[in-house]
Amino acid sequence: MHASQGAPPRIVPIRVTIWNEYVHEKINPLVARYYPRGIHDALAAGIAPYGFTLRAATLEQPEHGLSNEVLNQTDVLIWWGHLAHDQVSDEIVTRIQMRVLQGMGLIVLHAGHRSKIFQRLMGTTCDLKWREDGERERLWVVDPAHPIAHGIGEYIEIEEEEMYGEFFDIPAPDQLVFVSWFQGGELFRSGCAYQRGRGKVFYFRPGHETYPTYYHPQVLRVIANAVFWAATPHGAQPTYGELPPLEPMPGRPPMGHS
Repeated sequence: MHASQGAPPRIVPIRVTIWNEYVHEKINPLVARYYPRGIHDALAAGIAPYGFTLRAATLEQPEHGLSNEVLNQTDVLIWWGHLAHDQVSDEIVTRIQMRVLQGMGLIVLHAGHRSKIFQRLMGTTCDLKWREDGERERLWVVDPAHPIAHGIGEYIEIEEEEMYGEFFDIPAPDQLVFVSWFQGGELFRSGCAYQRGRGKVFYFRPGHETYPTYYHPQVLRVIANAVFWAATPHGAQPTYGELPPLEPMPGRPPMGHS
């Protein structure tokens, strides 16, 4: 089946920025073998058939490639990081957080669970158990009616992956879409959807750098589905600040006067 079959229609292309710290690929020959032009390049090629407008950004770029101009032109930000979480500027994290609260979608992949932006939005450590053992992972769809599960079937089988195990220190998801079983016996909440302000956030577990997970068609389908889901802000823009009363209040001075 062609990767774009069944994708929800949209008149204006969704603007997607793929952020990758782009460190592993430069220092680990095995990662470079699978992702010679970076994980961001593989992700872009994998979801390009869905018709998104794509750009990439990396840690080494000025402002990590995430200037106000770039973020204001981004409907959904995809985030992959691992070795360099502490090198991400707090100023940029705050900038991303504000855009999410305003309605930008955020998809956090694999080791991005320990990224500053995911921890900021979750308010927890986001820590977990792990084991890099190249074992089989089966991601079960536990919410088949959710748009992110569209076209996936009952489960996704990945032959080799890193294990993540519970307890996963995150808030209870607004919607839990996938749960992983690993060959060693562990279970893990692998597809977690949240709303933060007007923005939608999705955490998706697969994608360890030493395995070719981001060439798996169903994994790419989930990421594309998540982009479609996250691209539309949730609800109305809230109003903040001082507000005059809706009803008359006799005997009280107008607002702004003592």
